[in-house]
Amino acid sequence: MDISLENITKDVLRSYREVGGINHLSGSSLPSRQSIQRLMMTFESLIFPGFQSEELLENDYISFTVGNKLHQLASSLTIEIAKSLKFRCLQQGKVCEKDCRKEASSVACKILNKIPELREMALKDVNSALKGDPAAKSHEEIILSYPGVEAVTIHRFAHELYNLDIPLIPRMMSEQIHRKTGIDIHPGARIGDNFFIDHGTGVVIGETAIIGTNVKIYQGVTIGALSVNKEDANIKRHPTIEDNVTIYAGATILGGKTVIGSQTTIGGNVWITESVPPGSLVYSKPADNIIKNRKGKN
Repeated sequence: MDISLENITKDVLRSYREVGGINHLSGSSLPSRQSIQRLMMTFESLIFPGFQSEELLENDYISFTVGNKLHQLASSLTIEIAKSLKFRCLQQGKVCEKDCRKEASSVACKILNKIPELREMALKDVNSALKGDPAAKSHEEIILSYPGVEAVTIHRFAHELYNLDIPLIPRMMSEQIHRKTGIDIHPGARIGDNFFIDHGTGVVIGETAIIGTNVKIYQGVTIGALSVNKEDANIKRHPTIEDNVTIYAGATILGGKTVIGSQTTIGGNVWITESVPPGSLVYSKPADNIIKNRKGKN
């Protein structure tokens, strides 16, 4: 087969000129997916030291190891945040090379200062998993193997960047962990302490959702919006889940005005678009099951 790379190149370049909206050719470089993935791994290794690699964290070397990781994280964050800020300035028609770098460095320092607090939150989440899952045998098993814990840990990192109004990177983080775990948490969602997602696959939590403390949800749960109108972007579109709520598999809870009261249990596969008072039990009553043996008798 005769392939003319020169002609194909011309055709591709022509598509660049003619197909707008998906090109980013003349602007500043965008955040790197690979770099974001690496800094997420570095962050996890600081939150859960000794779990993310084969390194041996002995007392004689731990100060050097942690300091080195913090340096790596600060450097990578500053570079990628600066790219994001330059992208925003480009969209706004501004030029801010020095200002973006300075702001990026300041944001990176704020995130690093949050690590002790984020570690405390991670411990509470791990403890909730250990307490809430009879199959869990140890903290180590949970940290090494539970996708819900990893998804929430990265969410808390992304949420800090979201709160500091950093473009692109928080959503990149949430979508990378979404691809890995099947758990889709928008970085804008506000999630309290002691949060546990059991199994996790198919969980969706929207941008303006608010989740209290001691909340447990199962696979396939959606905490979403009633509508997807673009004009609703700046209003609360997703539910509020108060403290000590359990939501079982497949439940769908929608709407910015929907509040699930504290101490409530939401059964599996229910559809909720209105508020539920505290202390409620919500479930759908299934049709009577019919069980037959192999001979066709009831």
